[in-house]
Order: sequence, then structure tokens, then C-alpha cells
Amino acid sequence: MKYIVEVDGHRVEVELEGDQARVNGGPAQQARLTEVPGTPVRLVDLDGEMHRVMARRDGARGRYLLSLDGRRFAVEALDERTRAIRDLTVAAAPTGPQPLRAPMPGLVVRAFVAVGELVEAGQPVIAMEAMKMENELRAPAAGRVKAILVAPGTAVEKGALLVEFE
Repeated sequence: MKYIVEVDGHRVEVELEGDQARVNGGPAQQARLTEVPGTPVRLVDLDGEMHRVMARRDGARGRYLLSLDGRRFAVEALDERTRAIRDLTVAAAPTGPQPLRAPMPGLVVRAFVAVGELVEAGQPVIAMEAMKMENELRAPAAGRVKAILVAPGTAVEKGALLVEFE
């Protein structure tokens, strides 16, 4: 089975066949994954080299947050058919300013902008409190504020639409 794995914007082709793994068409390596009972830890053995991995799903199909030997990575691993379909879907998606969504559950503290206001990329737009810390959410790109969909004091879930731009 062939997978396309994206790590930090770089794509890697991983082919798994039995206990063999090939990365980007390179030489086959002996690969084995072992669960550590009662924990989220997995041990990955590649040609006798052992790695400790913790993985948890991160939203959409194929997305994971990995901790590998103490380093963290956001990873998307999809079979080649699903990757091709997703690439076509993304390519056909409308372009333009992306809305600002809540990156985590929290409480909206204030809006730094008003409807109709021009904003620059990286400009603070909304302040949210999450886990007893205040976070400034910034405009992903330059544009005009089309709508502010939350008011101070509003509790929001991860992914909630906060501000639309045009």
C-alpha cells in the first residue's frame, strides 16, 4: 500500500508491503510497529533502530499530531487515491481571504477591528482567552472585515467561525 505523508509542508511517499517500508522509492527497510499496552506510546523499529512515537488524531481524516523521540510534528498521511482526490478538491476550492476560525475552545475577550475596516496580514483581530491565557488571533491575509460573528464574552469551540473577510 502506498501513502503520501506530509510533514511541515514536505511530501514523502511511503510504500508498505508486509514488514518492509520504502521511503521515496529508496531501499526497503525492515519496519515493525509495537504498541505499549495501556499507553498511547508505540515503538517503531526501522532496521533495528528503535523510535518512541505518540500519535493522536487531529481533526480531519489522516491528520495526526505526532511526538517522535520528544519532537512534535503535525502530519497528514493519506493513501495515494485519497491524496489525489483531496488535491483535486483543494485545487477547485474558491480562492480569496480565508475566514478567521477559533484555533481552540475559549472565550472571546475583545475585537480589535470593526466591520468594513481594512486589515493587514498579521494584524490582531480578536483576543481570546483559553486555558487562562489571552491569545491574539491575527488576520491570515490583508483584506476588509466583512463580518464579526462573535461578541466579547462569547464562548466558542475549536473551529468556530469568528471573522469573515472580503
